[in-house]
Amino acid sequence: MGVWSIVRMAMGALSRNKLRTMLTMLGITIGIAAVICTVALGDGGQKLIEAQLDNLGDNMVWVEAGGRNLQGVRTGNGATKSLRAEDADAMKQVSVIKNVSPNIDGHVQVIYGGKNWGTQFRGVSPDYLTIRKWKIGLGAAFTGKDVEDLANVCLLGQTIAENLFGDEDPIGKTIRVTTIPCLIVGTLQPKGVSPNGSDQDDFILMPYTTAQHKLKGIDWLDDIYCSAYSTDDIDRATQELTFLLRQRHHIRPDEPDDFNIRHPEDILNARKEASHTFGLMLATTASVALLIGGIGIMNIMLVSVTERTREIGVRMSVGATENDVRRQFLIEALVLSLLGGGCGIFFGILASTGLSVMLAWPSSVSIPAIVISLVFSAAIGISFGYYPASKAAGLDPIEALRYE
Repeated sequence: MGVWSIVRMAMGALSRNKLRTMLTMLGITIGIAAVICTVALGDGGQKLIEAQLDNLGDNMVWVEAGGRNLQGVRTGNGATKSLRAEDADAMKQVSVIKNVSPNIDGHVQVIYGGKNWGTQFRGVSPDYLTIRKWKIGLGAAFTGKDVEDLANVCLLGQTIAENLFGDEDPIGKTIRVTTIPCLIVGTLQPKGVSPNGSDQDDFILMPYTTAQHKLKGIDWLDDIYCSAYSTDDIDRATQELTFLLRQRHHIRPDEPDDFNIRHPEDILNARKEASHTFGLMLATTASVALLIGGIGIMNIMLVSVTERTREIGVRMSVGATENDVRRQFLIEALVLSLLGGGCGIFFGILASTGLSVMLAWPSSVSIPAIVISLVFSAAIGISFGYYPASKAAGLDPIEALRYE
């Protein structure tokens, strides 16, 4: 008997008791739907984290002023005054470092006409835009010459531009940053909310020399932003920058660093790992549902063998071999699990789409996940259907014919 004939027989046998067939499929359906939904939301989360990482900067390495020891008490980060513009210049010579920008920051009140806005300022070099992958919206960036001349020029983040100017073009206008008049030469394209929930567009950029000497009146730096050539170079960059700064700051081997080196990848990779772990937990739960579905298939197939004992005996008496009977019941179990898997894929895609909309969380249904789910459901059917099929094939034809 051909395979398609056996498939038709299997479909006929399953359709004779539709409710039982649907209830048996339910375990597989729930398990596969859970797997599809978990993988879709997990992949969407991974892509979201990768987008946030890319949004933070170009393989960014962030050097910040560290703490100090005052009479045995360690102060918080940012307390030291040892980071200098000369350190930033020296960092440009590190082989794995591509761009470097000094940074001075703080809080200011920005005024235009009758409007004012409290925000953050950042004094940086033009390389900062490259390091942070920030694009110009309108106008142009300030130049290296503006940095040398301590020019009163600035770039506005989108939040400030909207609150001070609304629909008015801010380019060429002059705002007052505390008491300093500042010419707006450009605006930045919006980036939205950062991974920690802060508004990345609520700040003003200006030459670091202007911020350093005219706003804060200091001769040191708060931070130095760098970018490595690649993600693989970040660890090496961290080591080389540490060695360079300890040498330049004359720090003895037994003394702690007077600076901190961070990179945002650490934070987001930790989130990525947590997301991956959570996904594995959900996948494990889904696997348990599949296991229960497989047990349900075995149970129903054993019941089916018992109910159809006389049918098996008749088939064997007219020439069906043990392999024919085994194959028939295996294909029935396989069809049952594949039908459940197909329904699970449909409901999994539906659930992942619905949850994505409800939770405002991206989802990404992958073809490999669908294929693996089908293969897995088929494997469940064959694995849990083999014992009932073997039991059916092992029946004695005479005893089977006598069965009531």
